[in-house]
Parts: sequence; structure tokens; C-alpha cells
Amino acid sequence: MAHAHTTRLAPSPTGALHLGNVRTFVVNYLLARREGWRILMRVEDLDGPRVKAGSADAMLEQLAWLGLEWDGPVVYQSDRADAYRAALEKLAGGGWAYPCVCSRRDIELAGGAPHGDDGVGIYPGTCRGRFASAEQAAATGRPVAWRLAAPSEEIAFTDRFAGASRFNLARTCGDFVIFKSDGLAAYQLAVVVDDAAAGVDRVVRGDDLLESAARQIHLRRLLEMDDEIEYVHLPLVVGPDGRRLAKRHGDTRLSHYRDRGATREKVLGLMGYWCGLFDRRREADMSDLLGRFDLARVSREQIVFSSDDDVYLGGC
Repeated sequence: MAHAHTTRLAPSPTGALHLGNVRTFVVNYLLARREGWRILMRVEDLDGPRVKAGSADAMLEQLAWLGLEWDGPVVYQSDRADAYRAALEKLAGGGWAYPCVCSRRDIELAGGAPHGDDGVGIYPGTCRGRFASAEQAAATGRPVAWRLAAPSEEIAFTDRFAGASRFNLARTCGDFVIFKSDGLAAYQLAVVVDDAAAGVDRVVRGDDLLESAARQIHLRRLLEMDDEIEYVHLPLVVGPDGRRLAKRHGDTRLSHYRDRGATREKVLGLMGYWCGLFDRRREADMSDLLGRFDLARVSREQIVFSSDDDVYLGGC
């Protein structure tokens, strides 16, 4: 079967799959199947010591248990170091990337460091133009990362869910890391290289990464890649306190509920309820969700995980 478009499911094995992750993956899967996209699986395992042993296999098993299917073999970012290094060399050779020896502490202590639109301190450009080469930076005896010089002009795009979006990267994030001091590619560069290599042109993920779309569009242009990507950034699942779902809200791992007897149909039913497909929590299978799914029914507001959700899944 020929597919007009390609998306990817991209779990990061830095912890367990929780209900917020599940909701994003399920929406991605349903939208892809409804619209006939090819679905790839990519494990984003570049986060060094944060990657948990066995987590990737557990996530793949859990996604398959839910009924999610994908096309072709699983791709692991940890196998693609050469591709990332080639992209870095192109960016450095073009004068767009530079070596940086600043630690997080250095950035925090930088006097008068600017702040982004969200009030978070951004990189003040300390090492931009400081070193003639990576070797000169390494001669300082400090770990060397690579940053991309942020453009001062706005990058605009239309998100299918969030609508018209525009970001001035110099103001919102500053020069950002594309290769870490441990020698591994950073998230922003790795996903751009991998998406381009696989022909991914449909990206569905949480809206905490909306600004990342601007960074990635900029990178794709510098690397002379097709930047015609459709983005769908979904509001996050949050706890009753309005903060992103995490350990502070109790055990929301999918494995936790499976251990307590939650069936696939119960979990999928909750996902359907959260997506506006049902007016109450009820059991459902993947065919039920596929038959009812419409992106227009998915709430534009954050989903609040409640004690009722927990009880429904057998958490108490």
C-alpha cells in the first residue's frame, strides 16, 4: 500500500510509559490510520545516563499491547551517530554552529543574561566567536558542546492543532545546543536528521515542544532539507495542580495499571474519553476508537488526570 505521508512514534526510554505519553501515542496512531499515513517507530535513546536499561523494550511491548502497529523495523537513535556527526560538520562548516565550553552554572551566573518570553534565562552568547576551532575550545580543559547560532528573525508556521505560531529564537531560547559535551547529538539535531532520512512529514507530539518546531524548521533549512512538515501539537495531560503529569501525581505508569488488572479495553476507553470520542469512561477496543476518531473532537484544553480516572483503571 502506498502512503502519501509518514509519521513516527518516538518513545524516549528515560523512564516508564505513563498515561500522558499513552494519550499522545494513541492520538498519533489514530490520526495516522484515519488519514492513511505510514507509521514508523523510532526509539530516542540519546539521553545518556537517563536512559533506563530495559525501558525501550518495555515501551515497545506496551505500545504493541495497546494495539499500536508500525511499518518496518524499529530505528534506534543510538545507532545513527555518523549521520548526526555529518550534519554537525555541515553546520559548523557553514559558520552556523560553534563550540561552547559554558556549563549550566556559567550561564546562570552570567551577569545580565537575557530571559526568554517565558521568563527562563537563555544562553547569552558567551562562546559565540570565542574559539577558532573545536581544538582551541578543548584546550581550555573543559567539556565542549556545540551550539547553533539562533536567528533574530521570526520563524512562522501553522500548526494543525495550535494554529498560527511564530517564534524569534534569539529571544525565546538563544543559541541552543545541538551536540552535547558527552559527544552525543542533542534532541533538536537528532530528530531533524532522522525525520529527513525517513521522509517523515507529519509530526504529532505534546505542545510543550511547540517552540521546538521553530528550532527544527530552522535546522532543516540550514541543512537544505525539505521543511514542508505538518505539525500537530497536543495539549498535555496534567495533574489536578495543572502541572505536567509526573511522579508527584502518584503512579500513573501504564505498567502500574496493568499490574492491577486494567485491561487494554479499559485503557483505550479512557483514551477515547480524553479524546472526546465518548461522553463517559467506558471500555473500548482500537476499532471503536478508529471508527469514531476525529481530530476536531479532541479538546484544545489540557486534560486533567483525576482521581476518577485512577479509580476507573483500578489504581485504588
